[in-house]
Amino acid sequence: MRNRLDGKVIVVTGGTKGIGKGIALMCAAEGAKVVISGRNERDGSQVVSQIAETTGTEALFIQKDIGSEAACRELFEESAAHFGRIDGLVNNAGIFPRGTMLDTTEELFDSIFDVNVKGAFFCSKYAIQAMMRTGGGSIVQIGSTNGYKGSKDLAAYACSKGALRTLNRHIGVNYAKDGIRSNWVTVGWVASEGEVELHGKNGISEDQLHEWAATRIPSGRMQTAEDMAYGVVYLLSDESSQVTGTELSIAGGLGI
Repeated sequence: MRNRLDGKVIVVTGGTKGIGKGIALMCAAEGAKVVISGRNERDGSQVVSQIAETTGTEALFIQKDIGSEAACRELFEESAAHFGRIDGLVNNAGIFPRGTMLDTTEELFDSIFDVNVKGAFFCSKYAIQAMMRTGGGSIVQIGSTNGYKGSKDLAAYACSKGALRTLNRHIGVNYAKDGIRSNWVTVGWVASEGEVELHGKNGISEDQLHEWAATRIPSGRMQTAEDMAYGVVYLLSDESSQVTGTELSIAGGLGI
């Protein structure tokens, strides 16, 4: 344990599984007190228990669906009430139902933007307010290679990630004077639970998914939640105190 986040309080949205869980675990291992938000209480409680068992660090699960401003506000009010401050936010929560532009309904579009854009925007708003009270902090926006143009069958998702890139630059430029930074991580192709389940429905096993992806990713393998967490911890730490408004690709060369 290097304790690069010692004494910091980090909020991770969508932290109950997949990339978010990996980030929460590594933040705790680096000394942070972690707030995990998500919709599934059982999964959230399991992550809190795992953090306690493996690191002895205090963690808190707050059950929220961040698709509304009220839920985002409550998340940060409850987090600050419990830990006294907020030093970092990881905007990881996101959904990616598939649909081409021609297939996308208004209902599908709104559901994606409620979580991926509205949730990230208002979580950032309330994180910034909390950080201003304690001298600054760091926000990490979890992006995607789809945020640059997007796969044909991820039209609304791609647009939501494009909006997140703009949010990242907006915060990075306008709140640097307040000691608040924002940086984007381009997530590559990760064999998350959702990705494995999605391809499983099409008869592709997890092993087959890895083999197929390896032929398309320049580095020769899929990325892991741990790969993402290493980059996120750096951006949350004081080591990156002069890094803001940037885009860090952890995609093995995919999308370049």
